[in-house]
Amino acid sequence: MPIPVSERVQKRRDALRAAGLRPVQIWVPDTRRPGFSSECRRQAALIATADRQDPGLSDFMDAALADLDGWK
Repeated sequence: MPIPVSERVQKRRDALRAAGLRPVQIWVPDTRRPGFSSECRRQAALIATADRQDPGLSDFMDAALADLDGWK
């Protein structure tokens, strides 16, 4: 008689936990959703406008990125 799927899944999860791993759920934007691309364009335009209005913002972001790059 075959092992039920739920039992196999639980066994696999238990083995992964025993190996020191833990499950993580990640929610990401649904790129198939109507309006997704227009919202991306809208946000990109806002960022471009902010960059033009405050050139120091780009320097700040570059410095923050460099700081993160050295962090390990």
